[in-house]
Amino acid sequence: MTFDPTLVVGPELLAQQGIGVVAPFDFALDRELWRWTPDDVSLFMTRLPYVPVPVTVEMASALSDHSIVRQAVRDVLAPEPLAVAFACASGSFIRGRAGEETLHETMLAAGAPAVATTSGALVESLRLLNVGRIAVVTPYIDSVTDRLVSFLGEHGIEVVSSVGMGLLSHIWKVGYGEVVSAVSAVDRPDADAVFISCTNVPTYDIIAPLEQMIGKPVLTSNQVTMCSALRAMGRSANGVGQSLVQFNSPTAA
Repeated sequence: MTFDPTLVVGPELLAQQGIGVVAPFDFALDRELWRWTPDDVSLFMTRLPYVPVPVTVEMASALSDHSIVRQAVRDVLAPEPLAVAFACASGSFIRGRAGEETLHETMLAAGAPAVATTSGALVESLRLLNVGRIAVVTPYIDSVTDRLVSFLGEHGIEVVSSVGMGLLSHIWKVGYGEVVSAVSAVDRPDADAVFISCTNVPTYDIIAPLEQMIGKPVLTSNQVTMCSALRAMGRSANGVGQSLVQFNSPTAA
């Protein structure tokens, strides 16, 4: 009997493209990133070196150190991804707009064919949705949340309200219920959308229900990162009922 591979239908037969993902050392949500990813796109993960400090401005600054980011990008280029994502919100906004732009350029200079940083992807996503005023939920202490508000202000995006959970570690253990409660508390009529910051906050399953509940787009760090990276390689993201995903076509204005 001769095996005919054309009779087998499944993602394993699809020609694979890839996204390189540079994540913090404590990133725990690899599975969530895959949920936005089409079957014929693989994620090539690498992690930044361990930093023995809590989730503070100091940690975020260390995670965006150009020398370690440069090396991480080079490490993840071996399987030839079509784009490389820096999957860390605080690490990409902590040095302001100029810092994010420099981070982007550092990744390109290291050889990335296309780049998405979480904070740059957030700005791109807000522009796609024509959103200028947002409410923000973060797991951070105030000093880190304030840096996010300042970063958005540099891009002309007004934060009309914000709430931080004050966590210094184990952010990935935040539950969906806590996130829903925070969104309910922070949302205001003058906010055009709500953003949930940090790639270690799980959000995939609650984005569409939250949008139905509050009647406006809900964006999250992992969502904007994956949508931007996929757009950069000419692909669309998965995510039924998520407002951003419908704008994720490479031809979307």
